[in-house]
Amino acid sequence: MIWDIEIEKATISYREHIALKNVSLNVKKGSFIAVVGPNGAGKTTLLTLINGLGRLRSGVVRIFNTRINKNNISRIRKEIGYVPQHIIIDPRMPISVYDVVMLGRYGKIGLFRRPDKRDRKFVDKVCERVGINHLRKKPIGHLSGGEQQKVSLARALAQDPRILLLDEPTANLDPRAQNDMVNLIEQIYTKEKITIVFVTHLLSHLPHVCSDAILLKEGKIIASGMISEIFTEKRLSELYDYKIMPPHMNRVGYNV
Repeated sequence: MIWDIEIEKATISYREHIALKNVSLNVKKGSFIAVVGPNGAGKTTLLTLINGLGRLRSGVVRIFNTRINKNNISRIRKEIGYVPQHIIIDPRMPISVYDVVMLGRYGKIGLFRRPDKRDRKFVDKVCERVGINHLRKKPIGHLSGGEQQKVSLARALAQDPRILLLDEPTANLDPRAQNDMVNLIEQIYTKEKITIVFVTHLLSHLPHVCSDAILLKEGKIIASGMISEIFTEKRLSELYDYKIMPPHMNRVGYNV
């Protein structure tokens, strides 16, 4: 078995607050796993841990079979694309969509190297794949929320990552934009087969190619396994402290 992500008994605390408690998780190369839980469960902290930015109180994190440390984290992070939940953009910012996507390429080649013809060709390919070619020259601040999220995804893909971390990629979008984003992520995974960790509380917005999940509550994993087995009324109600029926995975718009 080839694991892209291995976390063993990891605990992360911020001053007196423990964000993750004794969390263990293995993510197989080329798999698509969902991280589901209420606000404050530690979902974003888990992504931070995988991305090499979380300060471990105890435990071990291995990425690509390499234990993360201060000497190798910069190299490892070049192989991880990250799409944050919130993007704060000043509409007066003069930077274009194309330049924003190219910033992701700098994450791969380094800040002190100028992009060459190969890099520009790669960014062109990413813009086409994500469906933002027609927006390339537009100022990033003039885009809709759904368009900005696609640009954020393109910027992460410009790194040509081996792992893609998605933090609530459909949050704060209208239903059509949510559906477009889910379909786009599914298409990318089907074609590229890169390892994806997808954080969400929109249960019905998980792409159909996602078959496994972990349920995270108060910094602890309370269940993990196949979605068909762990998305039960009992488990979901325990997760949210509220009676919840398992969602129909083909019904966009189900929100908890």
